[in-house]
Amino acid sequence: MKIYLPLDSAAVALGADEIAAAIHKHAHDKGISVNLVRNGSRGMVWLEPLVEVETAAGRLAFGPMTLSDVPALFGDLAQHPKALGPADDLPWMKAQTRLTFARVGVIDPLSLDDYKTQGGLTGLRRALTMEPAAMVAEVTASGLRGRGGAGFPTGIKWKTVSEAKADRKYIVCNADEGDSATFADRMLMEGDPFTLIEGMVIAGLACGATKGFVYIRSEYPVAIRVMEAAIATARAEGVLGDVLGSGKSFDMEVRVGAGAYVCGEETSLLNSLEGKRGVVRAKPPLPALQGFMGKPTVVNNVISLASVPVIFEKGAEFYKGFGLGRSRGTIPLQIAGNVKHGGLYEIAFGLTLGEIVDGIAGGTASGRPVKAVQVGGPLGAYFPRALFNTPFGYEEFAGKDGLIGHAGLTVFDDSADMLAQARFAMEFCAIESCGKCTPCRIGAVRGVETVDRIAKGDAAAIPLLTDLCNTMKAGSLCALGGFTPYPVMSALTHFPDDFAVKEAAE
Repeated sequence: MKIYLPLDSAAVALGADEIAAAIHKHAHDKGISVNLVRNGSRGMVWLEPLVEVETAAGRLAFGPMTLSDVPALFGDLAQHPKALGPADDLPWMKAQTRLTFARVGVIDPLSLDDYKTQGGLTGLRRALTMEPAAMVAEVTASGLRGRGGAGFPTGIKWKTVSEAKADRKYIVCNADEGDSATFADRMLMEGDPFTLIEGMVIAGLACGATKGFVYIRSEYPVAIRVMEAAIATARAEGVLGDVLGSGKSFDMEVRVGAGAYVCGEETSLLNSLEGKRGVVRAKPPLPALQGFMGKPTVVNNVISLASVPVIFEKGAEFYKGFGLGRSRGTIPLQIAGNVKHGGLYEIAFGLTLGEIVDGIAGGTASGRPVKAVQVGGPLGAYFPRALFNTPFGYEEFAGKDGLIGHAGLTVFDDSADMLAQARFAMEFCAIESCGKCTPCRIGAVRGVETVDRIAKGDAAAIPLLTDLCNTMKAGSLCALGGFTPYPVMSALTHFPDDFAVKEAAE
């Protein structure tokens, strides 16, 4: 009997480990042989822990599982109280376009054989037949952009490093996933680590790098454990080292960060990777020319690198065929907050925000009207329902004074206090600032004080807050101080009643 149960951190937080122990105990007591595979999550968090049982009719899903539901797994599955049918037939799964996450939740994350059976290493084998310039051109033609925040074209970054002259180059994967409502990096590393490894090897071959680092925040112990085990397997099986016996070399390792939010910014990350304090570096020089240890370095997000294998497997034109405008390919939406259906949903760019919130997420869990959606983490703008017709794309959101960032969405119902949310954004920046630049270091502290003045009824503080936000946006060296004005200004602009009510109450 083969049973799948996620080792994913969200599933574990909801009791997956206890369910696993109960399955083993019940099988032992019944004298039944069970092969329990700890896979990644399918992304339907409201159904976790989600158990799948392999049958002649395919893999059948059951969830959300409780301890009392375990005995029925060993009886008539059709009568199980949590029976959902085939996992692939669930509406959440059927409507997705899973390219980067095609194997997550399907395979044993640490089985290289499973990975290869599902198409793994096909892209790498093709890449080994290509010249570096052609590999860079393939990524450029695909339209892939950084999935970690700014949406910078991946091909341009690779080209810069590839053409740089140096005795050593590096590939650095930014897995310091610190934004609220973001978990795609973690889910990918926990559920399909070989995809990230394959993407990093291809990047190394394209750019002339022989060493890679995955910088993972310490709050992700499962991802760290899975990635380290997968790297060891990849090295033992010849995927790393002498890459598939090609005579071309690439190796990599995991480095663990201490959890500072600012280390999600690439130059702070590089400082931390070198054992220094995680503070922002002034640019120029760019990391692509002088990055880790002063050498040319590609710094890409997990999802950016994990999207590379499918581009090389199926071709740039295939990948570019999804999306809209300059936002090509697919994006893993991470839906959280007050929603009926939260989780990860991979789809091509182009759906409207309303289609995502009302359709995919199913509206609020509370049943109250949606008031706002923050897109892009704690530094993203709050979008009101009036902007729900905005297509999900980099330029489209920028045109509405917002950002996609890491594609995390936090939904709020009409009970949310947007002045309190604006204060949270400022306080978050004040706490997390590395202190390198004055607008961020001092501006965020003054911003919290100014929001508190507004909360006490001081209307004269509103224009001061606006001026302060403009100063921070113009003068900060990194995204932390530069993007903190986005949630604050959007709260002021789209929800003026929340600020006016505070003034009148005083």
